[in-house]
Amino acid sequence: MSLNAQGAGTPGEQAAVPSGAPQNEHGTATTAGFWTLALGSVGVVYGDIGTSVIYAFREALHAAETAHGEIVREDVVSIISLILWTLTIIVTLKYVVILLRADNNGEGGTLSLMALASRTMGKSAPIVFLLGVAGAALFYGDAVITPAISVLSAVEGLKLVTPSLDRYVIPITIAIITALFLVQRYGTARVASLFGPITAVWFVVMTIGGFTHIADDPGIFAALNPYHAVRYIVTNGYTGLIVIGAVFLSVTGAEALYADLGHFGRKPIQAAWLAFVFPALAANYLGQGALVLAHPEALANPFFLLFPEWAVLPIVILATMATVIASQAVITGAFSMTRQAIQLKLLPRMEIEHTSEHHAGQIYMPQVNSLLMIAVLMLVVLFGSSSKLATAYGISVTGEMVITACLAFIVVWRFWRWPIWVAALLIAPFLVIDLVFLGANLIKITEGGWVPLLFAFSIMVIMRSWVRGTKILFDKSRRNDVPLVELVKNLEKSSVVRVPGTAVFLTSDPETAPSSLLHSLKHYRVLHQKNVLLTVISANVPHIDDSERVRIEPVNDSFTRVFMSFGYMETPNVPRALGLCRKQGWKYDIMSTSFFLSRRSIKPANERIFSRLQDKLFIKLAINASDATEYFHIPTGRVVEIGTQMTI
Repeated sequence: MSLNAQGAGTPGEQAAVPSGAPQNEHGTATTAGFWTLALGSVGVVYGDIGTSVIYAFREALHAAETAHGEIVREDVVSIISLILWTLTIIVTLKYVVILLRADNNGEGGTLSLMALASRTMGKSAPIVFLLGVAGAALFYGDAVITPAISVLSAVEGLKLVTPSLDRYVIPITIAIITALFLVQRYGTARVASLFGPITAVWFVVMTIGGFTHIADDPGIFAALNPYHAVRYIVTNGYTGLIVIGAVFLSVTGAEALYADLGHFGRKPIQAAWLAFVFPALAANYLGQGALVLAHPEALANPFFLLFPEWAVLPIVILATMATVIASQAVITGAFSMTRQAIQLKLLPRMEIEHTSEHHAGQIYMPQVNSLLMIAVLMLVVLFGSSSKLATAYGISVTGEMVITACLAFIVVWRFWRWPIWVAALLIAPFLVIDLVFLGANLIKITEGGWVPLLFAFSIMVIMRSWVRGTKILFDKSRRNDVPLVELVKNLEKSSVVRVPGTAVFLTSDPETAPSSLLHSLKHYRVLHQKNVLLTVISANVPHIDDSERVRIEPVNDSFTRVFMSFGYMETPNVPRALGLCRKQGWKYDIMSTSFFLSRRSIKPANERIFSRLQDKLFIKLAINASDATEYFHIPTGRVVEIGTQMTI
């Protein structure tokens, strides 16, 4: 059965071509545009997995050495075999071949997969929602650890140049990470143009380094036989699990393949992996294995020792640049994930700055950036070395991969409409492997694995509190609301004073009169000639076409309902969208329009301790949420805010 079999909900070919890609007259990506996107994906998508060669094999060897007391030839061959077949099964088959086809209008990632699964599950949607929230929370754990371990592992190469530089590793790492986060406010447009070429050079260099040492011991090619990987797992028991946990470091960053689908498209990402990235990784790991077989003393740092002494410093500099790029990718991924979560109402509104006039996806979120920087710097100081950080790495990524596999099963079964047994046969092997990797990493909880779990749990509590609090407020406001139809009939019979102009009242419930309208009538005793009840809808698709952005529904001569839809990858711009109403006959003029917003003052009322803590957290989040005026890009001079007080 073809993975791209036609049917309702099956992803089509054009979904893989991003809107910004150079296209010909038929709407498909041109050859030049295709390779430009493929090169760009090398920098952004594969930066993290490309820098894992610095520490993955080293940490797996150290894990085996700790358990056995020494490293024997079979250990080296088996570990390389485990790494190569993990890259083949997890990255190539699961992500490149299968998951890249499960796109939501060209967009990928955990929340996109959740949106696809939610459409088909009906009453079971809360399970999908919980999985999506957990996956998003684990992603933030990954976003904190990746910059710390990546930059640390690269800077530690300085110790090979001269041991006297050891004491400067932490200060240099802190300086690089701080600079990385501080430049985020200026946008990544200019830097991004260098990502692909620099990372491409990195992959070429690692390939050369690997090839030059494979001849040290050609017996390393035995690692291509999966027998060695399977035998090691079966015969080493608990030690095998510990080594598997370290081997998983070789595929950290695989989630970026799916998360960045909308930026580059399926085929460029696939081509970059199959033709360039995977061969480079395989050559380097084989070279590291052959080097250790021939020179056991290289066990201390096999990656940097692939190169002659005179080249170590340039390689350290290049590695640092590559790790900064890998960190940049996960930071911008955190911005993108947060915007999706806000649009899906999982988090409160936050300030979003667009750093490019031409690319809507290039955004900067000051609050998220500051929190990430503080968390990353704390990890660098707390752990102090990439080896210690490696014990904390992996749990968040493996957990996210397990969730991705579960959501993928639902999408294949319900959205693609494949028979349940076929969906199970396709996804179950990957889920079992992911669970094994998760179990292997859970062993490291007491050694630092608690860090990403604590971080992810905190994010889940925040999301849960926000969703719960907004639902309570919505339900309470409904009790006191007046049906819009009833209010309109009463106003037709009243002699309320009419004033010229248009009043726009933002409301989440178009069937009831918003509190800002009721309070306006109560205090001002006037009504505008034209009144619009505006409901902003967050769709479960990434983008909405302008032709479908706005829907107008007249109530009577004075009142009109306007429904405005935005995808979860878009930042709502209300005035611009209202301008689209002109095409539907409404003469919208910003200078004669006033926007009425309700500003709530919230107080906790719950007596139960846990619920009261959630209430206080929700209130804190609501207070620090970005102002609706800024979030919806409404001119401040046209806004009237009316305050109300509520308890939760």
